Amino acid sequence: MTHPPSDPAVPLKGLLAVRVRALRQAQKLSRRALSERSGVSPRYLAQLEAGAGNISITLLQKIAVALEVPVQGLLSDDTPEDHEVQRIGQLYLDAPEAVQRKVRQLLAAQNPAALRSGRICLIGLRGAGKSTLGRMASEALHLPFVELNRRIEDETGMPVAEVIALYGQDGYRRMEAQAISRVVAAHDRLILAVAGGLVAEETTYQQVLEQFHTIWLQASPAEHMQRVRAQGDLRPMEGNPAAMQQLKSLLQARVPLYERAEARVDTSNKTVNASLNDLIKVIAAGGFLQRSSG
Repeated sequence: MTHPPSDPAVPLKGLLAVRVRALRQAQKLSRRALSERSGVSPRYLAQLEAGAGNISITLLQKIAVALEVPVQGLLSDDTPEDHEVQRIGQLYLDAPEAVQRKVRQLLAAQNPAALRSGRICLIGLRGAGKSTLGRMASEALHLPFVELNRRIEDETGMPVAEVIALYGQDGYRRMEAQAISRVVAAHDRLILAVAGGLVAEETTYQQVLEQFHTIWLQASPAEHMQRVRAQGDLRPMEGNPAAMQQLKSLLQARVPLYERAEARVDTSNKTVNASLNDLIKVIAAGGFLQRSSG
């Protein structure tokens, strides 16, 4: 006696039935409410949750949209709580910056260390060693390293100078804040180096202070100038005899902003390796890479 072949879709139908029912119940939706929201009849939903009948991709997409999950989420083994977290995360990413800031401030007040996770941000004027030390520390600590300006250049396909020329300073600052949000979404542990002027943008700097352990890399004005010139950039001095005084004034104006960092490393009159050791010691002493139990 021959038996009809088993339906390979049965396990998938069972999983789909469980996921749809669990997500609907987690959102406290009646079957009729889900029907009205999705445009799929209550009878069909009942069959779906019973693991019976076949469903088209079109109807499955409608149900996924109504439950506010990706369509692949209906076929995963994650719990409804996992999808609620994903949904909230997407709502945050889609919200205006003002709303995102309020959410961050609320979370920071509850558990600042957990919000910063293992993310470290290096701040300071050009020539402080953010790129060099950040890259070296990331290799020593086995962490990703991101240089924010380079990230913006990669995303826009043009140098920062052209970005500013095309979109203006305000446009660039918006890109800077958006790039930081994407870095935070992608990494729980990394070292980030940002432009020296970021601290003058209050909203963006507050975002960094809330979501990163910040370290100010210090150097004397003379060393700032010397290091920038050593990198092949002659603009700070070329045709501008007052450049050094301007640099001193800029540094003096920004000191109160840089002092808001959690820690600092003075790189003045030190070798790169000595400064690297100091940076790693500060990271360890601050527990910046420790997992919060928050």
